[in-house]
Amino acid sequence: MLDEDDDPTDLTQLAVPQVGSLVATGDPFQPYHLLDAAGGPVPAADTYFAELIACGRPATTQRSYGMDLVRWFRFLSAVGVAWDKASRLEARDFCRWLATAPKPSRPHWRRPDGPPLGAGPSAPNALTGKRPPGPRYAPATVAHAESVLRAFYDFHLEIGTGPMVNPFPLVRGARRGRAEAHHNPLEPFGKTRRGRYRPRTTVHAPRMIPDEAFDQLFARLSSHRDRALVAFYVSSGVRASELLGTTVGDADPGRQLITVTRKGTRALQQVPASPDAFVWLRLYQAGLEGDVPTGPHRPLWWTLRRPRRPLSYDATRAMFNRANAALGANWSLHDLRHTAAYRMARDPGVPLTDIQWVLGHAHLSTTERYLSPQLRDVIETMLAFYAKGPERPAGPAAGYRAESLEALFGKAPK
Repeated sequence: MLDEDDDPTDLTQLAVPQVGSLVATGDPFQPYHLLDAAGGPVPAADTYFAELIACGRPATTQRSYGMDLVRWFRFLSAVGVAWDKASRLEARDFCRWLATAPKPSRPHWRRPDGPPLGAGPSAPNALTGKRPPGPRYAPATVAHAESVLRAFYDFHLEIGTGPMVNPFPLVRGARRGRAEAHHNPLEPFGKTRRGRYRPRTTVHAPRMIPDEAFDQLFARLSSHRDRALVAFYVSSGVRASELLGTTVGDADPGRQLITVTRKGTRALQQVPASPDAFVWLRLYQAGLEGDVPTGPHRPLWWTLRRPRRPLSYDATRAMFNRANAALGANWSLHDLRHTAAYRMARDPGVPLTDIQWVLGHAHLSTTERYLSPQLRDVIETMLAFYAKGPERPAGPAAGYRAESLEALFGKAPK
């Protein structure tokens, strides 16, 4: 518990050094290592990563959690507190610092003399309406860090290697006793496990690429491989990493299916895709004959430059960003998944449960977000309504005798 005498740290004078890092090891049993300021591993983080592996969390989850741990250990190094001696005062100051401090900027490795990353414009893009990443951490990043660090200390509290009290507490309830003890069974349950220092986040509607903008973007792609990738993304709705992990045997053009490994459950699932996606795939494969290893278990996607290597997510994102830069847009690969979902949801012949299955959503409520109208469609509908003008009462139907209408309504003024 915080005392009244505990003064918060003067964050305006606090300098958090960029010490320590998260490095990939290539070891499937320990994909990532958290290094301290001296370049040595952090045993507390390695133990937590091992727990994540045992719980079935993929390496991408470890990287996401590891970046939050890097920021936390850097902050503790700046305030001079060991990780196992941290209190709620340090946790509160860390969340305050993360919500207000600017993100560290660094030069691009390809353009060391250019502007640093994170120093770009903050105005929304003229074509997409999307705002680029700002100079400060987003509330979602702060909320994710609070949840990760609370779980990190919960784990060490269970095994007896951390502090006696979790520095990141849950929200204090109005009453003691069992949560939701007098809950009405006819009403939904609320979120009873909300962190005290967790900021409130805004749920943004998914953003789709309009058809005319997608056609312009597709025309900027420079190879059959890129066209095949984008065609698969926008028709099947699979995630970027799911498609990049496919092999040659996973593509079944005869049945118009492609098998992917789902991100969360790691389950194999066949997903239908459009015919033109398989046409572009065959054109791309024809250009690779004799240049890459063949076999059903070989990677399906390769780099265009030699020596050929399996295509990575960063290279795919760079390809998509080049097409974006030619148009002056800032669409993302995940926007293609949103576009596929909106196209399916706008077709009345496609049930919502089928869309849920194709997208791999665990809950139907996640899929229901794509039933909400897009801002672009709402604006077009309302402008058409204003152009039509107010409805005026219709006159008497044609075919009645003039003298009968005069007897009922009187003579019309000239």
